[in-house]
Amino acid sequence: MLLILCVLACLLAPQAARADALAEMRKGGRMLWGGDQEGGGPYVFPRPDDPARVTGFEVDFASRLGEYLRLEAVFTQGQWDRMPDMLRTRKIHAIINGYEFTPERADMMEASIPYYVYALQLMTRKDDAAINSWEDLRKRPRGEKARVGALTGSAAEQYTRRFCGELCEVISYDGNTDSMREVETGKLRATVQDTPIASFYGPRFPALRRIGKPVARGYYVVYVRKGETALLQSINEAIVLMVRNGDLELIYRSYGIWDEQQAELVDIVEKGRFYGYYKAADAKVEKNRMPAREDVQAGTSKRGWRVVKDYGGILLQSAGMTVVLSTISFPLAILLGLLVAVGRLYGPKWLRLPLAGYVEFLRGTPLMLQLYFLFFFLPEIGVAIPAFWTGILGLAVNYSAYEAEIYRAGLQAVPKGQMEAALSLGMPRGMALRRIIVPQAMRIVIPPVVNDYIALFKDTSVCSVVTIVELTKRFSVLSMSTQATIELMAMTALLYLLMSYPMSLLSGRIERHLGLEQTA
Repeated sequence: MLLILCVLACLLAPQAARADALAEMRKGGRMLWGGDQEGGGPYVFPRPDDPARVTGFEVDFASRLGEYLRLEAVFTQGQWDRMPDMLRTRKIHAIINGYEFTPERADMMEASIPYYVYALQLMTRKDDAAINSWEDLRKRPRGEKARVGALTGSAAEQYTRRFCGELCEVISYDGNTDSMREVETGKLRATVQDTPIASFYGPRFPALRRIGKPVARGYYVVYVRKGETALLQSINEAIVLMVRNGDLELIYRSYGIWDEQQAELVDIVEKGRFYGYYKAADAKVEKNRMPAREDVQAGTSKRGWRVVKDYGGILLQSAGMTVVLSTISFPLAILLGLLVAVGRLYGPKWLRLPLAGYVEFLRGTPLMLQLYFLFFFLPEIGVAIPAFWTGILGLAVNYSAYEAEIYRAGLQAVPKGQMEAALSLGMPRGMALRRIIVPQAMRIVIPPVVNDYIALFKDTSVCSVVTIVELTKRFSVLSMSTQATIELMAMTALLYLLMSYPMSLLSGRIERHLGLEQTA
């Protein structure tokens, strides 16, 4: 029934007229651009001196782009492979996160001229003499399929799958450096990385070496919503000016990713050769170069207590978000679950079937899918819920189904004679439920309810799909950028334990207290 109503709403909802996107952005004074910190450097990653803020060549590029457009460039965290959905549902104005130009994406979104020219670099261990070229991947070194790692959904993954076919096994990873680490530890034979990643993170993985020259040249472009031609033209003009003024070269050199491939940017700007997407910048703007800045390097990996000192604070802040999500959503889940359980057992017959369907639907579909529905689908029919409240609502509704079953079991455990006795004394059914039945059921269900509350702390990690950065997401982001995985993992586990263990102690104390009362 819910799905039918949603489909009808989509079919019947009027299509609101979209005002000029650039004009709307200038009224607000901001350009919201999407990226994923989990991808790491040199694109978007936490600043070493302030992990709550981001840096990277795309951060600098977006900031400079905002200056040309007379807008404040504001970073919006999102999951990398969900960026088109965030763009479509107007959560962001532009995607700037190493998104390659492909005809398929250009059919769904408007693509700018390139702001970076990349290629794909094959990497393996220095002591692996069996792999010295791309062809060696298909020769089954050591008599088994070579396992090759690449970023999920990237051009590197697609190219490697096409090249290898069935002759090697391609493993997908959510973070750029995950596969590099797996090669270094021997779990993978090779990895395929975009050239900026190989250049930026190469010094952190001294056991790896590059195989041959980069292949399969491609382009990073800015994507905006389909039909937003005025915004697209302004972005293209800004990129042209940044190339001509040398802004892009200064940014890329500061991150160590300026290479011979970037000469093609000048060719694109001067000759307009890029699949017809080039828009000439005719306006004469005063030359405005970026000031020189210190080189930003990948840095030396931090270890031990230095990791605790530098990143403990930001992990604690993210744990605070986890606590807030849990403490607001779970009481709502309990209230909804109790109402559903009472309705199923004591409500009218016409209400019981829909409530049963509510419980089974929510228990039978993943929480991530429900969050995705709330955050990305509802805006299509004019209902836009902020990310924070999407997380609260999604967790509360999802867990209400489980709480409903727990309370239903608790209500059924109360002897039927209790209700009969209350009714015989002249109590209305509602009062009997409030004063006699539900209080007894509450005492029975305390252990499983507390167990669900502890589980909810961990399930808040799923909220990262709707751009909420909680404890698990923060751990993943910092792990990608620092490689201090063991220290960060230990701190994250400790914080989860500190959040959940007091609830276990409180549950035991309540059970003992109620047991003493029952004995008395």
